[in-house]
Amino acid sequence: MEKRKKTYFIADAHLGSWAIKDTREKERHLVSFLDSIKEDAAALYMLGDIFDFWHEYRYTVPRGYTRFLGKLSELTDSGIEVHCLTGNHDMWMRHEYLRKECGVTIHHDKLLPVVIDGKRFCLAHGDGLDPKDWKFLALRSVFHSRMAQRLFAAIHPRWAMKWGYAWARHSRLKHNGHEGITYTEEQDRTLAFARQYATDNPATDYFIIGHRHIDQQATLPNGGLFIVLGDWISKYTIGIFDGEQLIIDHYSKND
Repeated sequence: MEKRKKTYFIADAHLGSWAIKDTREKERHLVSFLDSIKEDAAALYMLGDIFDFWHEYRYTVPRGYTRFLGKLSELTDSGIEVHCLTGNHDMWMRHEYLRKECGVTIHHDKLLPVVIDGKRFCLAHGDGLDPKDWKFLALRSVFHSRMAQRLFAAIHPRWAMKWGYAWARHSRLKHNGHEGITYTEEQDRTLAFARQYATDNPATDYFIIGHRHIDQQATLPNGGLFIVLGDWISKYTIGIFDGEQLIIDHYSKND
């Protein structure tokens, strides 16, 4: 069998969202994509907010997603690396269900530097990269605190999970019309962060994020590329790295 070479990148499926119609069909679309890469993928990186809300109790996990989780398990069982960066909607992957049951490697750090076939990537969900967004940074700090997670875990799942999905729905509806905005380079503080990172780490070839639900690319000062993946709500964006170059495409079941 020919050696697997391709590395795939996706972000922002928001599975289970109460604010998105036909979430089951979107899950099937995502599973179809995962099925399509199982012959040539060396690795898959999911850059956060794959779930619209996720919280693991020690002995309990959210209902649903059986098709998706089963397909992830199939990929990892066949030797494909699957990595998941936590986003601002699914940050509470703390009891390692996905690692132990599905073979997924979970990354909690804001930035994930990784070398793939000799190319240097910096991967991130993309939240918390704007140093001037004080309100969001403060809220992010609270949600990432172990104390907040322990307090939430003390609530019975019957109420805690309902609150979590309702909060995620409120967040999505609140940002309707704001997500998807493409800023000028002077306005884009996330791009400014990536450019500073590339200046400090000049060997960086690609800086890839999700979070913003847009397709965006820009050149970094060192000649590398800044990429914002779209999403898996309407754009079905995929990044494909074949060992030499990275391309951005949009998945269709008819491909």
